[in-house]
Amino acid sequence: MFLFMALSGQRAEAQRFSLSTNLLDYACLGTVNVEGAYSMSRYWSLTVAAEYNPFTYRKGQPDQFQFRRQSYALGVRLWPWHTWSGWWVSGKLRYQEYNIGGIVSEATDEGDRAGISISAGYTYMVSPHFNVEFGLGVWSGQDWFNSYACQQCGLTLASGRRWFILPDDIAISLVYVF
Repeated sequence: MFLFMALSGQRAEAQRFSLSTNLLDYACLGTVNVEGAYSMSRYWSLTVAAEYNPFTYRKGQPDQFQFRRQSYALGVRLWPWHTWSGWWVSGKLRYQEYNIGGIVSEATDEGDRAGISISAGYTYMVSPHFNVEFGLGVWSGQDWFNSYACQQCGLTLASGRRWFILPDDIAISLVYVF
């Protein structure tokens, strides 16, 4: 973001940057997340996001489960009124490495996903530097995967490439604007 500012010749001003975290991701088995944004103009912002969940629950037990993942995204948002307030729509490029298993059945899927995401939401200004954000979106792309019968046996059920459509940016976020 700082390189973009330097190359564009714009000076840093108040209300140009924000940091946010999605509270609903923490409820998803402890996924840590952060999103940074830079306001490029009154109507556009550039976003960079990361999510990380390294946790395996009941490790080594027959009922072990995990929703491990690391995910990275780069995107833009259009704010019809002005940045950091009101309605918005966004588009992102997203990459995710994942290992999910033991939640619904013993079967485990792991692999990599890459694709594009579209989202929409609303940001409510609580104060000049603090916002609450609500959002919902969908992402689609290519999934390179391996499916296993159980988490410890290693018996491969399937592997390959497939297209996917998944929910994205299901969010209730706390945002700090500076």
